[in-house]
Amino acid sequence: MDWIISDEYKLTVGNVLGHLAAGAMICGGVLPYVPQYRQIYRTQDPEGFSLHVCLALLLANTLRIFFWFSKRYELPLLIQSVVMNITMFLMIHLCVKVRRNNAIMRARERVFSDFDSRYFWAWTDFQSYLDFMLVVWAVGAAVTYIMLPVNWFMEMIGFLAVFTEAMLGAPQFLRNYKNKSTHGMSFLMVIMWTIGDVYKTTYFILRSAPIQFWLCGMLQVSLDLAILLQVYIFRKNPAPRSAHRGD
Repeated sequence: MDWIISDEYKLTVGNVLGHLAAGAMICGGVLPYVPQYRQIYRTQDPEGFSLHVCLALLLANTLRIFFWFSKRYELPLLIQSVVMNITMFLMIHLCVKVRRNNAIMRARERVFSDFDSRYFWAWTDFQSYLDFMLVVWAVGAAVTYIMLPVNWFMEMIGFLAVFTEAMLGAPQFLRNYKNKSTHGMSFLMVIMWTIGDVYKTTYFILRSAPIQFWLCGMLQVSLDLAILLQVYIFRKNPAPRSAHRGD
């Protein structure tokens, strides 16, 4: 009996595995935010989650989209960036809504059109976050169109994209350090961050993605592990007495 699998069958299996890996790449980055979203929705307390994580991911994935026009990397990575941007807006919308509902007194509205740097990314309405990103997208698209033939500039865009994403854990790390507590932060989210980033970095290396992608992927895994270490160090600390509403 011939137990040798034909090349055609191997190719089919390879294609299936390739599609599964691509699907995991697209959806895997979103999954860590599901438990954090549910926790904020259930407790009606967004203060343990730093909105600057959303800012980092929005900028990183926007730059990655611009970089695609220069380096036509794999389509799943491009789709992942679009899906991640949508996810971050959902997180922002929930946090802003909960904060407004929790406000004991209606404070003065802080909006993007005030152009007050003291309240950057601490606006009181969702539209301001959307307006800011619309400006970023418009300016970024224009600059990318003009500078597209300049190779060193586009390479720098690619590096900034993955470096910004690699540093997305930094706001959460600093928030935990400032509070000396990880209260309100979803532990499951960080676990899923770590698993996803290890998978993503491995995917970058195996699929020969641009060097910027996998170098910054390793940096991202290191930050995830640092946050997990904070969970252990601060495990017996109580919740902070006051919330830091600047994040």
